[in-house]
Amino acid sequence: MSQLKQSWHPATLSIHGGEPIADPHGALVAPLYQTSTFVFPSTQEGGARFAGDQPGYIYTRLGNPTVHQLEQRVAALEGMAAAAASATGMGAIAATTMAFLKAGDHVISSDCIYGCSFALFNDLFARYGIEVTFVDMTNVQNIKDAYRDTTRMVFLETPANPHLRIIDMAPIGDFCNQHDVKFIVDNTFMTPLLQRPGDFGAHLVVHSATKYLNGHGDVVAGIVTGSEEDIHLIKYTTLKDMGATISPHDAWLITRGLKTLALRMERHCENANKVASFLNEHNAIDKVYFPGLTNHPGHELVGANKQMKAAGAIIAFEMKGGYQAAVTLLNSLEMIRLAVSLGDAESLIQHPASMTHSPLTPEARAIANIGEGLVRLSVGLEHSDDILADLAQGLNAL
Repeated sequence: MSQLKQSWHPATLSIHGGEPIADPHGALVAPLYQTSTFVFPSTQEGGARFAGDQPGYIYTRLGNPTVHQLEQRVAALEGMAAAAASATGMGAIAATTMAFLKAGDHVISSDCIYGCSFALFNDLFARYGIEVTFVDMTNVQNIKDAYRDTTRMVFLETPANPHLRIIDMAPIGDFCNQHDVKFIVDNTFMTPLLQRPGDFGAHLVVHSATKYLNGHGDVVAGIVTGSEEDIHLIKYTTLKDMGATISPHDAWLITRGLKTLALRMERHCENANKVASFLNEHNAIDKVYFPGLTNHPGHELVGANKQMKAAGAIIAFEMKGGYQAAVTLLNSLEMIRLAVSLGDAESLIQHPASMTHSPLTPEARAIANIGEGLVRLSVGLEHSDDILADLAQGLNAL
């Protein structure tokens, strides 16, 4: 890699990161390799590819030029050596975690994670003899107390879904390196433009590429970045054998979406700061969770040269009137869409306790402070005045 390329800014890497696909016609936009299989020049070369003795594509579940371009670009953005794309964000989390675990192993997870991640760890892992301990990771001592000789992995989200708990990754990274434990971070809420967990000791970084990386609400996908060795293991064991690989068309769409990631994140964050300030002053709202507010417990980790370059664009807030007030607000909005997911051009709002985090047991929701009056808002790219006006009229309906 040239010295110039090594100095490229993330906004440039989102457009030019990774090695470009060589197109014989000189197309500016890399072609979409919408093919299930690849033809071998000879029987001998086909056998050599299967044996790993010669480079080249075999079958799209095992690799595809369009998918490879996406993987290289996201790896470059995260500052990692390699990446593996998957059909969904949960496909990335499942393939990544299961590649390194076996019966009898122990995992330490944050006690506030996405509902399906919780279900995977709490329910499915138990069926295969893998035990998971959920702890509050805002205090690294809780991780140290939960550690066992059989601990193989630490998993967290920061900011945590849904109410933006911030976890300081640096001391956790140090602990994991000292104990030879895989440190995995879900970076979906931040994107590599706002936060790079590898800089704080994470060995593997996963994304639901459905969200900001794609940014247009028309793809379901996931991706994990890490070392060449770790990504090779994931690609050619769990991801390959469980079949959760991404389609070339979806990879092409996400690569296209990445070209505007820097511009989109700038607008998302600008809008979110205005919306959070508005909600924080409204008398119908009991509490606002947003790292950009000075009263947020993780605010000191937000800013230039800190863990997070900006606060992101997800806001959670507690309604004073509890569940009924939340329902009234959500049903009264006109422009903001009532839908799960996040990171789209459209502003999206939802009720975590009954929607995204319904897989959690009532006890787990209580521990994670996911109450019936909690609302999560993904601030979109609309004009901020229109977002604020819709929230104002919805709150006035209470």
